[in-house]
Amino acid sequence: MENLQLTQRPVAKAEMLIRRPVAEVFEAFIDPAKTSKFWFSRGSGRLEPGKQVQWDWEMYGFSVQVKVLAIEEQKRILIEWSAFDQPTMVEWIFIVRDENATFVSITNTGFSGNGDEQAKQAIASAEGFALVLAGLKAFLEQNIILQLVADRHP
Repeated sequence: MENLQLTQRPVAKAEMLIRRPVAEVFEAFIDPAKTSKFWFSRGSGRLEPGKQVQWDWEMYGFSVQVKVLAIEEQKRILIEWSAFDQPTMVEWIFIVRDENATFVSITNTGFSGNGDEQAKQAIASAEGFALVLAGLKAFLEQNIILQLVADRHP
C-alpha cells in the first residue's frame, strides 16, 4: 500500500430533504421527546444556547455530554460533543424549500488522532447521521419509527 497522507482533516456530512415545515423539523432535534423517536433513546433536556445536556443510547449503554454552542431558531444548531472520546463540532443547517419541505444538512468536524483514526471517525459519523436523517424522514413524513439507530448494531 502506498503511504497515504491526509491533506485536509476529514469532514462528515449527511443531508436530506424532509417534507415537513421547518418549525417541525427543527423542533424534532431540539425536543428530546421527539428526537428519541429516531435517534437516541433519552435526552436530559431541550437544546438551549449555553446549556449542557446528556443524550443516552440505552440499548448500547452509551451516553454523551452535549454542549449547545449556538441556536438560530429554525436555521441552525451548533453543538460540541465527544462521541469519539474527543470533542467534535456538529452543525445542523435547516433550509426552507417551501412551506412543507426543509433541507437538513448535518456536518461533523474536528476529528482527532492519526489520519486513519480521523478517516474512520468521519466515515462512522456520516453513516450515523445518514441513518438519523432517514429515521427522521420516516418519523415526520409517515409517522413510522424505523429503529434504524437501534438496529445498526443489534
